[in-house]
Amino acid sequence: MRRNYGLLLAAIVLTGLTACGSAQEESKAAEVATLQSAAPAVSAEKEAKADAERPRERLDTTPEEYEAMLKPYNDCMAEQGAYAKSSGGGGDRVARPATREESEKADAANRICEPKYMPLPPWERDPANPEAADFSRAVVKCLKDKGIKFVEVSDDGISIALGGDQNDSESISKGMEFIPDCERKVAAAKK
Repeated sequence: MRRNYGLLLAAIVLTGLTACGSAQEESKAAEVATLQSAAPAVSAEKEAKADAERPRERLDTTPEEYEAMLKPYNDCMAEQGAYAKSSGGGGDRVARPATREESEKADAANRICEPKYMPLPPWERDPANPEAADFSRAVVKCLKDKGIKFVEVSDDGISIALGGDQNDSESISKGMEFIPDCERKVAAAKK
């Protein structure tokens, strides 16, 4: 009988030690999971703050307004040495990279400048907008109602493709003419 008590006592001690080890491991696993899940939240919060500071294009933004929105981005790219500004006839022009080295330098500068200064697309066309695909489908319907034959929502679910496989020039030219009107019409209907 004593022998059974000894085995029973040994089993209890081993079970207790195993349980303690499991509790510690679970605690460590919980800590790691907490740390890992906190990093994306901080990153998402940081990204949202950066987006709040970036300019946002509107559906009715003029080319002049868009160029003004791009100025901080272009200045940042120039500061990073991605490309040099040169004055020529029509005001400041930006020279684009030509060599592989210049292209790599421009890519590195873009990773720094884009998240801070590149204008965000209009909210209606922003991939972050859960209703952007619905907006694009409504614009395509409007364009078809205006007689555009070859128009569809692109594979990305947001962009609009004109001309189809036939690259129909009439669909492209009329579509480009009517897109702004259809976008305004669809946006006004959602308000």
